[in-house]
Amino acid sequence: MTALLNVVLPVFVIIGFGYAAARWLGFQETAVDGVMSFAQGFALPLLLFVSIARMDLGQAYDPGLMVSFYAGAFSGFAAGFAAARLWFARPMTDSIAFGFVGLFSNSLLLGVPITERAYGPEALAGNFAIISIHAPLFYAFGITLMELARSKGLGLSAAVLGRQVLRAILIQPLVIGILCGFAVNLAGLPLPAILWSAMDMVILAALPAALFGLGGVLVRYRPEGDFRAIGLLAAVSLGLHPAITWALGTWAFSLDEDALRSAVLTAAMAPGVNAYVFANLYGVARRVAASTVLVATALSVLTVWLWLQILP
Repeated sequence: MTALLNVVLPVFVIIGFGYAAARWLGFQETAVDGVMSFAQGFALPLLLFVSIARMDLGQAYDPGLMVSFYAGAFSGFAAGFAAARLWFARPMTDSIAFGFVGLFSNSLLLGVPITERAYGPEALAGNFAIISIHAPLFYAFGITLMELARSKGLGLSAAVLGRQVLRAILIQPLVIGILCGFAVNLAGLPLPAILWSAMDMVILAALPAALFGLGGVLVRYRPEGDFRAIGLLAAVSLGLHPAITWALGTWAFSLDEDALRSAVLTAAMAPGVNAYVFANLYGVARRVAASTVLVATALSVLTVWLWLQILP
């Protein structure tokens, strides 16, 4: 119970502040969009830049950590996709969107603050290692499948598809922050101390602003559509993904405590808003994606607490 009160609830209280401000306190959509633009377009990319630029890459990129997390993630995609096709008889494009909801956990906005509150800032190396390829890999995977499905596998050259996927990835501010962080780290570029100090001040606001903005964004969604599909995708995201990650990390790779915590807690997060953004981009399964983000985020208050009891 202490973990629920001291670690999990404060993060969701900030989300609740944003939700209440937008729902009842007159915080306009434009204001919410402004907060999210600051967080997602500047502060969070800067947080990723600083974290990766300072990271010990050799120590952070444990193959067992990455395989444990991403095997669980792609199992989530497979489960969501198969359920959509075989159980709900949805078309191929809808099924890919279902799978993407099971694939894309909220690794940055929820995973980082909960891991930090539970285990301290020094436990975040594994989180940032996962996040560094999270969005680029999943967007490349999802966009490629969706474009192939829309073209029915015909008439789309590899060069055209490659350009579409690459452009969609490289215009993401988070990806730009990640790539710049790698560039500074690998090149050993010295940056002025005054610049590091300024960036450190900005990134203190990144996660609180993003969590507040997330609460404001969730006001726009209403649980509607196929509640069986919403329940299944929430179970995949909150249960199947972290369970596979925990099993692999514990038994197959014997991860150390910090790596196991980072992998499982990141896997245990609800689908990120990007799951809805992807569905909305292609105009498919939008109600199910938006509703799953909302429902799973609410349910994760309890499921994350349960995973904190399981972890060492």
